[in-house]
Amino acid sequence: MEQRYKLAPDDSLFPKPKFRAVARKIRWPAFGVLMIYIVTLSIFPGFIEDLSSKLLKDWYRVLLITIYNVADFTGKSLTAIYVLQSIKKATWGCILRLVFYPLFAACLNGPKWLKTEVPVAILTFMLGVTNGYLTSVLMILAPMAVSVSEAELSAIAMVVFLGIGLVGGSVIGWFWII
Repeated sequence: MEQRYKLAPDDSLFPKPKFRAVARKIRWPAFGVLMIYIVTLSIFPGFIEDLSSKLLKDWYRVLLITIYNVADFTGKSLTAIYVLQSIKKATWGCILRLVFYPLFAACLNGPKWLKTEVPVAILTFMLGVTNGYLTSVLMILAPMAVSVSEAELSAIAMVVFLGIGLVGGSVIGWFWII
C-alpha cells in the first residue's frame, strides 16, 4: 500500500508573510494614505459648517459637497489615464497637502476676497482631486512594491492605514466645529 503525501499551500515550504514585515516594506505608501485621509477629513466636511453664502444660501453647502465628490471621482478616474510611478513622489504629494490647512483657514479668517464662493469652491475641488488621485496611486503602487506572495497582505495593510486615517481625520475634524 503506497501512501501519498500532499503538501498544503501553507506548509513550511511557503512561509506566510508577517503583517509587520510587509507593513514596514510599504511604510511610505501607508503613511501617505494615512496623511491623505487625516488632512481631508479634518478639513472637510467640518469646514463647511462655518461657511455662508448670500447668493447660494442653504444650497452652498450642498454645492460644496457635490464639488468635492465630483472632484474625488475625477481624481480616482485620472489613474486610468496616468499613474505616477514613484511612491516617493506620491508620498510627498500627500505631505504637501498639509498646505490645505492654512488655505482653508484663510478662507474663514483671511481677506474678504478669499471668503467668497469661488476660492472656496476651487480649494474644495483641489482637495477632492488630490484625495482621489493620490489614494488610487498609492493603492495601486503599494502591492507592486512587494513580492507577489506579500501583495495581498500589503493591500490589507493599506486598508488598515486608510481606516486609521479615516478615524483620525474625523476626530480632528471636530475642531472646525468646536
